[in-house]
Amino acid sequence: MAKKILIIDDEKDFCWFVKSNLEVNGEFQIMTSNSGKDGLNKAKKEIPDLILLDILIPDMEGPAVAEQLANCRNTRDIPIIFLTAIIREEEAESSIAGRQFIAKPVETEKLRDAIRAAIF
Repeated sequence: MAKKILIIDDEKDFCWFVKSNLEVNGEFQIMTSNSGKDGLNKAKKEIPDLILLDILIPDMEGPAVAEQLANCRNTRDIPIIFLTAIIREEEAESSIAGRQFIAKPVETEKLRDAIRAAIF
């Protein structure tokens, strides 16, 4: 059965690109949201296996979304991988706010490997 992944990112083209690449082999079922508030609602309703979360979202920044998810009984155990264009991998530690991150632009195989490591 495909693992459910929720992408919360305000860039619609980016969401489409990642969704298209991750769904190609049927391993993942991708849902997308283009705002923090909508992403929170989808996460609480759908209970995905993992969330890919942008750091900078206009209505609610990624760390605030992650904090609200962590404070909810139904979503606190969902793994989150931050996606960001503001920090390159060679510039940062291996986590942001105690969570794994992947720098944009995202390499599909690297993203797949990170998802698999987090949920399998």
